[in-house]
Amino acid sequence: MGESKKQVGVLGLGRMGTALAGALLGAGHDVSVWNRSPLKAGPLLDRGARLAATPAEVGSVDVVLSCLSTYDIQQPVLEAAAPKVLVNLTSGTPEQARGVAKWAASEGIDYVDGVIMAVPQGIGTPAAQVLYSGSETVFAAQRDVLEVLGAPVFLGEDAGLAALYDLALLGMMWSTMAGYLHALALVGTEGVTPAQFAPMASAWQSAVGGFLPGIGEQVASGNYETDVSALDINAAGLALLVETSRAQGISPAVPAALQELFDRTVAAGHGSHAIASVIEEIR
Repeated sequence: MGESKKQVGVLGLGRMGTALAGALLGAGHDVSVWNRSPLKAGPLLDRGARLAATPAEVGSVDVVLSCLSTYDIQQPVLEAAAPKVLVNLTSGTPEQARGVAKWAASEGIDYVDGVIMAVPQGIGTPAAQVLYSGSETVFAAQRDVLEVLGAPVFLGEDAGLAALYDLALLGMMWSTMAGYLHALALVGTEGVTPAQFAPMASAWQSAVGGFLPGIGEQVASGNYETDVSALDINAAGLALLVETSRAQGISPAVPAALQELFDRTVAAGHGSHAIASVIEEIR
């Protein structure tokens, strides 16, 4: 990489930490790694990484990436490492990220928080995206390193924003997967296989995705008037889904939770409004 080559430290060699270190090695950076179990470093050492005996040995490099399992485990490691520049890629809450940012500022450490929107196998590929928040100056200065991991997206100076986006997006993913699994269980009661159902489900999910910008506009404006599909009709549909699930012998837990939310919103006076009005009950 010529002049852009940097000394990069990676704290934590779980699946994701190992993938991060591997991508950095592949891009030509000088990589030092630390992990509580040194044996995990073996394949990386074969590729040219250096194994640090302590976190402090990693802290002296140009930039340190931390990817540990929890914030409770991470904090004493960070205190021991005392890095000059820290990119925190440990998953947590917005408040936890802000807490580390406050600690870093008190120690004179340049800090940016990040969340990885990819599986380990996707790191270093065009499909990977990593969201960042905190110091835009640090983000810009380390962009050559961050671009190796995946497409970097800066969200703002609030260090908690990346974690907030992360959990919001994951919430959508988990809800979608739970709905799909419920659908598979439901059609499966009549012998429909996942292979038979998946093409229709994928096409339907793509169509539903097209609704999101319009829903966002309604939420932003607070105008929930609709001539398309009123909430009370959808609440009645959820009741039918719950009833059918029970009749087919499967758990109605997934649609029942939505039915309860939709029914509360209808009771609050939004029955003739669009589904977007449900946000008022969520709030």
